[in-house]
Amino acid sequence: MPWWWSCTDSDGRVVEPADGRQEFPTRSDAESWVGEFYADLAEEGIAAVTLFEGEREVYGPMSLEA
Repeated sequence: MPWWWSCTDSDGRVVEPADGRQEFPTRSDAESWVGEFYADLAEEGIAAVTLFEGEREVYGPMSLEA
């Protein structure tokens, strides 16, 4: 099952990042990616992210605001 992030704007609407939904083979890869790109995501208007493994919600929403 791939790991991926669901992204929401400040109104709680689901939005897709400019590069599209990224899928990762491991939780660690997904967490590393969001750690590296959270500032870019926030600039796109993404306010929070939620981590999924396949269709199972793992945790979130996690705010991208400073």
